[in-house]
Amino acid sequence: MRFVYLFSLRCLVFLSSKQIKISIDSYPWWQLGDKIDMKSFLSLEPGLPELADYTHSCWVNVECPDEDDFLFLTRDLGIPREFLSDIADIDERPRAEREDEWLLTILRIPMDGGGQGMPYQTVPIGIITGHEATVSVCYRRTQMLPDFINHIRRKNIQIAGQREFITRMIYSSAVWFLKYLKLMYLEINRAEKELEQSIRNEDLLRIMRLQRSLVYFSTSIRGNEAMLGRLRTTSRASSVDPDLFEDVSIELRQAYNTINIYTDIVTSMMDASANIISNNVNTIMKRMTSISIVLTIPTMISSFFGMNVNVYLGEWYWAFLIIFLVSAAISSLAFYLFRRIKWF
Repeated sequence: MRFVYLFSLRCLVFLSSKQIKISIDSYPWWQLGDKIDMKSFLSLEPGLPELADYTHSCWVNVECPDEDDFLFLTRDLGIPREFLSDIADIDERPRAEREDEWLLTILRIPMDGGGQGMPYQTVPIGIITGHEATVSVCYRRTQMLPDFINHIRRKNIQIAGQREFITRMIYSSAVWFLKYLKLMYLEINRAEKELEQSIRNEDLLRIMRLQRSLVYFSTSIRGNEAMLGRLRTTSRASSVDPDLFEDVSIELRQAYNTINIYTDIVTSMMDASANIISNNVNTIMKRMTSISIVLTIPTMISSFFGMNVNVYLGEWYWAFLIIFLVSAAISSLAFYLFRRIKWF
């Protein structure tokens, strides 16, 4: 069975060589291919115990949803289809949107690039709350969500309400931003050492990809920070611990400052590489010019004495040797002068 991505509002998908027309109204942008559908029901009690089926006030965690998940979310839970379409947009920015009794909060979380031209990237995750339900939907497999669950279970944390759930999700994203930034720092150091040996196009392209990842990280962190500020404003009278907001804010600020430092380092590396390349080109041009001048001197002398006319010393027995020695002496003098001014 051959799977392809669905990108248009109405597109054709070939499954088992049969042409099937599917509308986005009934089927959103699924991430097909090597997709592994994961849907779990977790109680928000301490330790996040896993449930066999959906119950009120539980957390429904959906990763890489398929058509059955889409029908469950829209038909059984009544979640607006537009919410799922917005989450599927890979470029969706962090924001909040309310429709009827449902509230959609979109955050951006980090993940490996997965061979898509960048070593690291960010993807949207949607947290849908309402009707005593908490639903998280992400169309990509990430390391953050399993780690978030394991952390809550290991610390036996009690999540007091949906706002605290979103706040802790932002906290986890900030921690993972810092983890990926540490990996970026190692790659930056490795690239810098390789550039010290020789400047290759592959090394420069790798630094450019790291620079792009840093830009995406910076934009995503600013968006998540704005969502945290919105949560803090709307949660003043709720049971969310103010210290939790402060901890999340510190982590986000630390990640953002780290990104600024790494961006400056990468920018300075690119500028230094450009200067080194320009300097190498100038050095090569000076060296080629010096070689041309040194070789031109004996060529001019031999051309003068090689003319088909009577010239001075033309009949002398030692003329060739004298002309050769004079040419060699002048060329050697020119070579010495160029050596003195470091053109060689």
